[in-house]
Amino acid sequence: MKAVELREKATDELIKLEKDLRQELFQLRFQLAINQLENPMRINAVKKEIARIKTILRQRELEQAGKQEMA
Repeated sequence: MKAVELREKATDELIKLEKDLRQELFQLRFQLAINQLENPMRINAVKKEIARIKTILRQRELEQAGKQEMA
C-alpha cells in the first residue's frame, strides 16, 4: 500500500493494520524458519509497510502536539 493511500485512513485503521502486518510478519518468519516460505521478498515488503504506517502515525502525533502547544 502506498503512503498516499495510508494517509487517507483513520488513525484507528492504521493501528489495526499495523497489528495485522506484525502478525503476518511473525507468520512469515515462522515459515522461513521451517523452510516453507514461498516468497521471501514478502518479509521485506511487510517490514516496509509497517515502517510507513509507523511514520504516518508519528507525523500525526507530532501534528497534534504542535496544535496543543499553539492553543
